[in-house]
Amino acid sequence: MALRTVSTNRCFGGTQAVYSHSSRETGTEMVFSAYLPPQAEQGPCPVVWYLSGLTCTHANVTEKGQFQRVCAELGLILVAPDTSPRGPDVPGDPDGAWDFGLGAGFYVDATQPPWAANYRMESYVVSELPALVAAELPADMGRQAIMGHSMGGHGALTLALKHPGRWKSVSALAPISSPMRSKWGEKALSGYLGADRSTWRAYDATALMEDGARLAELLVAPLDRGAEGLLASRQITRALYKQLKRAIQADGYLLGAKGPHPARCELECERQPVKPDADSRERGRGGLGELVGAIDRARALDQKLHGIAAGDVLEARVRVRRAQGRHEVLVLGA
Repeated sequence: MALRTVSTNRCFGGTQAVYSHSSRETGTEMVFSAYLPPQAEQGPCPVVWYLSGLTCTHANVTEKGQFQRVCAELGLILVAPDTSPRGPDVPGDPDGAWDFGLGAGFYVDATQPPWAANYRMESYVVSELPALVAAELPADMGRQAIMGHSMGGHGALTLALKHPGRWKSVSALAPISSPMRSKWGEKALSGYLGADRSTWRAYDATALMEDGARLAELLVAPLDRGAEGLLASRQITRALYKQLKRAIQADGYLLGAKGPHPARCELECERQPVKPDADSRERGRGGLGELVGAIDRARALDQKLHGIAAGDVLEARVRVRRAQGRHEVLVLGA
């Protein structure tokens, strides 16, 4: 058996397991967790891939995420890989910083020395680990979903955009949706890929959408926590919203808005003839500007009603669906 069992624990009628294996992509021993629901004892189950954020290992979501109960109810396997290669010979950040190197693989295949020898997390997550899971676990590889948080949200978005159709569902929680526009993203991409910014575009969700990549369905949930997180989240996710807006308008759709409450504002776009006056769309109720405005109003409402920092309880979800000639964009305030 290629997998070595590190631990197993019974959980909600299923098994929470941790495995290790020798990786050809990273040249290291890799560790990941997999929750096997009770239904896996009867046959293959769908797989959810969870990609973690900066500094995390498989253990963070496994021990704190409390997903096992829902996975047991729905019959889902959840696999949580590590966020980077590890080991005594694996290089880390020269200054020991948390945002590059160990625990910060950014789900890229590095091309620059010394990182290129080990930091091949895209190929590991997309190819090597799924093949191993398919061979060793009761996984239905025809039904897969991918999701992630922060750096893992970036990974889920970019991998799904580059491999359309691979995953039935794609979700990102507070993702780094445009690392090219963030300091930690610039540090990581320049370190792993070099100074040529054109090579970074393959690992930037916003740039991939600019270049024409699309998903049949996408869920993005910016979760703001605190002033610094609020600022960073708004700056980064607005860049992604703008690309969603351009993609929708380029396909001949207009956005309309409905909803009884600014903290629960639903935006839906129907197929209509596109008016030539682009400025009127910007000024009207439609467009992703309305979406961002709804989020801003929800923040203000949260602050007024709850007396806490704006954004502390806000959860905004954006869903874009291509189905029967329409897109749907949904924003939910807390």
